Amino acid sequence: MKIYYDWASRRWFSSNCSLGSNQLPLSLINLQGDRNSICFPLSMQKDNAGPVIGIMTGKGKGQSIAGNGSLFRALQKNILQKNGVSYVFTADDLNEDSVNGYIYMPQQDKWIKAKCPLPHLVYNRVPFRRLEQTEAFHKASSFFKEHNIPFFNPGFLDKFEVIQLLMTHPTLQEYIPETILVTCQKELKDFIRTYNNIYLKPSNGSKGKGIYHLSQLEMEKITLYGLQDSYSWADFESFWNQWGNILISKPYLAQKAINPARIEGKRFDFRILAHFSEGKYSVTGIGIRQSQEQEITTHIPNGGVMIPYEGVRTKEHDAFIHKAAAEAGKILEKTKGFYGEYSIDAGLTEKGTYVIYEINSKPMSFDEAWIEEKRVEELTRLFFIMAGF
Repeated sequence: MKIYYDWASRRWFSSNCSLGSNQLPLSLINLQGDRNSICFPLSMQKDNAGPVIGIMTGKGKGQSIAGNGSLFRALQKNILQKNGVSYVFTADDLNEDSVNGYIYMPQQDKWIKAKCPLPHLVYNRVPFRRLEQTEAFHKASSFFKEHNIPFFNPGFLDKFEVIQLLMTHPTLQEYIPETILVTCQKELKDFIRTYNNIYLKPSNGSKGKGIYHLSQLEMEKITLYGLQDSYSWADFESFWNQWGNILISKPYLAQKAINPARIEGKRFDFRILAHFSEGKYSVTGIGIRQSQEQEITTHIPNGGVMIPYEGVRTKEHDAFIHKAAAEAGKILEKTKGFYGEYSIDAGLTEKGTYVIYEINSKPMSFDEAWIEEKRVEELTRLFFIMAGF
């Protein structure tokens, strides 16, 4: 069915059908060839055109739209090819019966502001944790729930809460390093004395930011290693006097450091992308990240490099990765809500045992082009199914 949007009047037109989850009635008018209008060939579910997919993001500095623009554009291209349409919006753009959204036009390579119907589904890509704490976000998520509009993913995940969940899982707990939330001096002091080498990670951090390696080796000396600098103290009390308030207020978690497996002398990690597909959680793509100048994180923005998974692939790796992806999705859905997409950061010790570091509910773009392409396909397929098309 051909649906037209007229930019001048900010209205949608077609014949004998409605649009969006609120089933906006469309007026009959011939806009073919009108320079102020654009045509969207959409699918039909009874007399309702769609699917209309809302991609919820946020505003950054200067009140400009923030988020993963390349992903949003790729999704719109793919959704259009399959006879759907998507728009990007923020929580502040939501009205009772419409949304002030932005539609990407691939042929013109530009975004156009439009008055859009309520979506059949909302894909949560709000880019900052602080925005998910706002009244506008909570009102929007409640609105979608009240109107039975599917909303995924529910929100950012707290690293320590996820670690606690995995520690109680019958098959995943063996992959979780000993971890505590830093709440007091004594607990962290006992922890570093027990393991000598630990990582300090912000419980609500991302992209490897704010991670430190803390070691206590000889004569009570404490050394803190950052991505670029290191600091030393004569004893734990001196370290705590400087860092205690920071670690508690952030808050930080402390995790036992592993002795990692290496490729040509340098540590590497698994980056696993998973989606809900055909009634189960499945692996979409696997990437390998290897550290170079430092070993605190393998993230590419922090100097890590990309290695093809095929170069290290084994049956054992495959089995672990597929089990971790399947079980992680199930425990998230059971305890946190439906996460149709997530990524897992995992590693391998020098003794050949596997480690799960964290699960991310809003994966960054993968540098492997084929993974991003498959990701867009998987998301589009999931959108159409969940939207009822």
